[in-house]
Amino acid sequence: MVVLVAVSVLLGGLVLLIAFLFGRARGESQSESTEDVKINGQTAPEKLFPKKQKLHKLRNEKPQQHTFNHPLLASVLKAHSGNITCLDFSSNGKYLATCSDDRTVRIWTTKDFLDRDHRSLRANVEFDHATHVRFSNDCRAFIVCLANGETLRMYKMTKKDDNITFSASPEDFPKRHKAPIINFGVAETGKFFMSASSDTTILVWNLKGEVLASINTNQMNNAYAAVSPCGRFVASCGFTPDVKVWEVCFAKGGVFREVCRAFDLKGHTAGVCGFAFSNDSSKMATVSKDGTWKMWNTDVEYKKQQDPYLLHTGRWSGKEPCRIALSPDARVIAISSASDITVYNAQTGEVEEEFLSVHGVVITDLAFDTGNRFLVSTGDRAVRLFHNTAGYRAAIADMNDMLKKATNKGTKERLQQQIRDAHKALNAVMKKKN
Repeated sequence: MVVLVAVSVLLGGLVLLIAFLFGRARGESQSESTEDVKINGQTAPEKLFPKKQKLHKLRNEKPQQHTFNHPLLASVLKAHSGNITCLDFSSNGKYLATCSDDRTVRIWTTKDFLDRDHRSLRANVEFDHATHVRFSNDCRAFIVCLANGETLRMYKMTKKDDNITFSASPEDFPKRHKAPIINFGVAETGKFFMSASSDTTILVWNLKGEVLASINTNQMNNAYAAVSPCGRFVASCGFTPDVKVWEVCFAKGGVFREVCRAFDLKGHTAGVCGFAFSNDSSKMATVSKDGTWKMWNTDVEYKKQQDPYLLHTGRWSGKEPCRIALSPDARVIAISSASDITVYNAQTGEVEEEFLSVHGVVITDLAFDTGNRFLVSTGDRAVRLFHNTAGYRAAIADMNDMLKKATNKGTKERLQQQIRDAHKALNAVMKKKN
């Protein structure tokens, strides 16, 4: 009997000892686990589940829109749900087109720019998104460059009872570029359009989608290319420190003849990042990696070997990526540098305005409207419009100089009225600013 009791006590002690050791090991394991989590910058295991729920909630929240305020900010257009990649004004000045990586193109009415509410019409880009958008010369259609398809697609705009509908062409243009398309443009004459890729290729097309000519720019790579507003020239810049300009020539009957070299803009000491034409193509502005921008007179008889001549050289921050815009009257130059914009007097080179951190990302496009009233920029999901006060001031200074030289009474009266109108417009903007 005594033996059985002793055995029972011994077994009970062993059970208690095993339970104690197991509990101690489990506690040490939990402690080590907690230390490991804390060492990695996390909280204790029992708090991990609520943390996962919070992270899941954050992932579902929409990204915050970049906020920007400035006294000269005239309006902000918001409708896109993705970053805007390009903008274009119709030649009649009535519409603004914007495209985005949200797979849509938006058409805005310019007469609504200063209204509180901004309406837009949406065109869906099926199975792709647009990197660039351009209106046709007759403003009855627009063309987009497809990001994934690396080709072009046309949309017709049909207006009926003040409503506009969009219909894509049955087939996209054939893919002809071997490298990504960096820009394209439509000639105001309606005779051709141009597309340029990031290699050294520029293609000249007719509106049926047939390639009329291929240009090798011979400049290592193309940084930018465009069609002049007059519809005669195609220009390109890139690795080399110059801008090359070609004329697209047609016979009297409208039949394509050839593409011939017109002139070059030479004077920069490093690669040219971009350029812009004035509305009548008589002036050009260029911006270079050498930290300078230049203003040129391109109204020359190049067939008689007359070269464009330099009007002015100014300096900019040199911070890339950058874009340059020239006002329609060639009085004002705007240069975007990353997400900042600086506005210059094109004749004196003086800085007129500075807008910092305009967009939450790098500025993707920059342009003046056809009426010379606004400077417009895109980058994130918003289009921002600034009053062109520098343009008003430059116009007043120019017209005062012309008034001093005028001898005809009618000319003097016309200039005086234009000066009064410009002062009135400037005063209205400055009143709102203050």
